[in-house]
Amino acid sequence: MKTRGEIETLHTIESVGATKSLPASHSVDAQESVSPEGCGKLAGGASHRKSSHNGFAPDGAAENARACTAPAGAGRLLGLIRWLTPPANFRRPSGPKTREQQCEAKRFRRTPWQSRLAKSFRQLLIAAFLLLAVLGVGWLALPKPPPLDGVSWSQRVVDRDRRLLRVTLSADEKYRLHTPLDRIAPELIAATLLHEDQHFWKHPGVNPIALARATFHAALGHGGRGGASTITMQLARLRYGLHTRTARGKLMQMWRALEIERHYTKAQILESYLNLAPYGGNIEGVGAASLLYFGKQPAGLTRHEAVALSVVPQSPTRRTPRADTANGALLAASKRLARRFESESGFEGEEFHVRSQREREFFAPHFVLRVIDRHPAQREIATTLDRDLQRLVERRIAAYVESNRRLGVANAAAMLVDFRSMEVLAQAGSADFFDETILGQVDGTRSRRSPGSTLKPFIYAAAIDQGLIHPLTMLADAPRRFGGYNPENFDGEFAGPIKATEALARSRNVPAVALAAQLAHPTFYDFLKRGGVALPREESFYGLALPLGGGEVTMEEL
Repeated sequence: MKTRGEIETLHTIESVGATKSLPASHSVDAQESVSPEGCGKLAGGASHRKSSHNGFAPDGAAENARACTAPAGAGRLLGLIRWLTPPANFRRPSGPKTREQQCEAKRFRRTPWQSRLAKSFRQLLIAAFLLLAVLGVGWLALPKPPPLDGVSWSQRVVDRDRRLLRVTLSADEKYRLHTPLDRIAPELIAATLLHEDQHFWKHPGVNPIALARATFHAALGHGGRGGASTITMQLARLRYGLHTRTARGKLMQMWRALEIERHYTKAQILESYLNLAPYGGNIEGVGAASLLYFGKQPAGLTRHEAVALSVVPQSPTRRTPRADTANGALLAASKRLARRFESESGFEGEEFHVRSQREREFFAPHFVLRVIDRHPAQREIATTLDRDLQRLVERRIAAYVESNRRLGVANAAAMLVDFRSMEVLAQAGSADFFDETILGQVDGTRSRRSPGSTLKPFIYAAAIDQGLIHPLTMLADAPRRFGGYNPENFDGEFAGPIKATEALARSRNVPAVALAAQLAHPTFYDFLKRGGVALPREESFYGLALPLGGGEVTMEEL
């Protein structure tokens, strides 16, 4: 049996022998040159000898060997992250280092450039996080812009069958009609999206791919290629009058587009754009363009017309539809879009011809101006006018003036009223609205003038209502004095006894004045006032001359 001193001596001899059996580079004294591989071998060797003396498995040594080896395969990414960011529990000891501590320190030892790279990487991650946070807060805090608030609109006046009579200019001298999206032809919507913004339903207002492509072409000096403006960006430019030729203007355009996308649906944005897009001259929006170019509502456009209108906003000056000749630029652009459209909808692009209507008619100008004056804020005004009857009345007036021009007749006015409902079916205030020689813009139906004998039917009607006469009552057509007033007939003769119906038919003056003098409750003056005739003076001023045209009235009042 060995004593305690002999055991200690034996352990010392075995340790010295184990140390001498190691290579020189792995000696205990050369601790600064210990590598992870050497560390593993050293731990393994020591463990093996320790196992031979103590009899336990080398689990701790094997674990140390695996920890000191470099990551392989899928574990390399994890190793890179661990290299960039040391574990929180890793601490560099301040005292003498063991072999295991030297191995751990070797794994995380960095060169100066590696330290700078790791620091820059962490700063980049922090900056990216802060940028995303700022963008998120900014997106939620974007103000709500009004895409169509404050826009002035034209007024549309239609007849009883909703046929167009007139489109007025807006406050800023534009033809601009508000049209809901569901009243626009689907072909026009599809062609516009295909031509202007194919990814409209997907991007958030700014198309990053198109923007990168446009930037690339601009850097190469290809300024005419790769447009990046989305429909939302174009709406922002149109609505806020942005100058997008500069970098600052383009950035503001994108910011406004993000604002619009933040608060409005895609359908609302598309509707706003189609109502503000330029279509040549002072025409804006598909509502005004379809009416003024093709004489129809946007929902009734043909496929050729829809394709033609969809290419105009990109170059409104060059591609405006013409009435006299075909526009070559419009035709070429329309054919190119039609070929793209053909594969998706079976569109036939052959024999593509589009021209606008030759002239813009102005029906019933006096009447239309009157109703617009009465309803200044109403976008669409439906009237009782019949457009066909209006044309008929205007032709009849022109023919009457022409046939009586030798008699000095140069102007005339007429009004057609449905007596059952008192609705105005046609109205012409002059023979020619645009003829300055006859002051054609003066409305003859509203001008005050002597009515002559046109008031006599009302006198006889009032006398019948008051029980003074019946149609066969005999009246006296003879010289008669009414105070200081002595009426005469237009022919200077008197017919003697005459029936009431015949006296009215022959427009005899004396019987009419005699009946007017007998009217009471109401008098003839009161009767006219109650009927809406604006007589400016008191009854005594007119006297019995009123039945024969002694007071001025308008055709509209009659």
